[in-house]
Amino acid sequence: MSGIFALFKAAPAALVHSQFNERKFNLLRWRTFLSMTVAYVMFYVCRLSFTVAKSALVDLGISPTELGMIGSALFFTYAIGKLVNGFIADHANVVRFMSLGLLLSAGMNFMMGSTTNALLLALFWGINGWAQSMGVGPCVVSLARWYGNKERGTFYSIWSTAHNIGEAISYIVIAAVIAGFGWRFGYFTTTALGVAGTVLILLGMCDSPQSAGYPSIGVIRNEPDNPSHERGSVLKNQLWSLHNPALWTLAMASAFMYIDRYAINSWGVFFLQQAKHYTTIEASSIIGVNAVAGIIGTIVAGMLSDRFFPRNRSIMAGIISLLNTAGFAMMIWCPRNYYTDIISMIIFGATIGALTCFLGGLIAVDISSKKAAGAALGTIGIASYAGAGLGEFLTGVIIDKTSVIEAGKALYNFHFLSLFWIGTGLLSAAFTFITATIVARRLAVKIG
Repeated sequence: MSGIFALFKAAPAALVHSQFNERKFNLLRWRTFLSMTVAYVMFYVCRLSFTVAKSALVDLGISPTELGMIGSALFFTYAIGKLVNGFIADHANVVRFMSLGLLLSAGMNFMMGSTTNALLLALFWGINGWAQSMGVGPCVVSLARWYGNKERGTFYSIWSTAHNIGEAISYIVIAAVIAGFGWRFGYFTTTALGVAGTVLILLGMCDSPQSAGYPSIGVIRNEPDNPSHERGSVLKNQLWSLHNPALWTLAMASAFMYIDRYAINSWGVFFLQQAKHYTTIEASSIIGVNAVAGIIGTIVAGMLSDRFFPRNRSIMAGIISLLNTAGFAMMIWCPRNYYTDIISMIIFGATIGALTCFLGGLIAVDISSKKAAGAALGTIGIASYAGAGLGEFLTGVIIDKTSVIEAGKALYNFHFLSLFWIGTGLLSAAFTFITATIVARRLAVKIG
């Protein structure tokens, strides 16, 4: 057992080169970053394969209730695993830890394509949820190890677009494979992509600058560790991060933001069909715009935050949160107009992409010790998905309680639901500004 722990322990520091070579360092860093980002795309492909295969599984006799049971298995194991594996990632060799997670995820996709038993599918998909949680922590820890405060926002935002790219591959490539060759080949294709991503991690990533014979990024970028905590052990830094009130206000901001994020992802098409009487294709095309806008918004916001708010990105995130709520309100309350609704989704998509990046992880890394980046992300992650789950449940209850049946047809009144959605957006903005205030005070004390 001790041999297994030793295998996944963070790589030891190598002999420091006598002269720092900026060019070689940047080449190694780019190789690590690109390998990690492409591999994380494969994580998302391995996560979304079940979503693409649902229609085929229904045709095989699996009921919607069973599909819900299978899908929820991943949700719960991912939420818990994100917290646990985030803490582990701070101590780990991220290359080996992340590659194990993707290989396990690929294996579970292979198993998903080998059976139609609902209980087995739920078991395999639940294990996949845990494996999926072994991807995000190592990525964030790697970003903390390789990038300084004034450059991390740009690279974190570029990495954050991996989920959009993964969605596109799943909904286009994997869906085409399923349509042409059947659902089993869809899972087997996903398995092959997961294995390819695992090989890419092992060949392209490097655990840390120190393991390659370079100083820490704090030394390279002249950002010295805070002697009060960052020079202690990893566990000490993790515990220190949990005592930071800004981390908990940020977790609340992210939880409320995730309610609105999944309100659009899960209920946006339904809302546009029922409230504004769009067809399924029209509603889907409007909602689909937000994914494309999210890629652009995430990258631009990350670059701007490095330029103007590297020490306190929460200020920028609070402003973006208000814009996000405005875009959401525009879609909900403006009269039916295809182009107006498209514009509202561009605003919402660009800002929700930036907020997912900022509130969902980047700010947590900024305000925590670099040695506790995984723990900070895990704390934010479990709060975010708890918010998403609660929002999903309450949205369904509100829709059900406010609907009426006339002439055998359900009529939906979205007044109270609209207030709930906009209210959570404003609460997210409020907690973000509270976080910004706490961070500003702590910076003032440090400078003073």
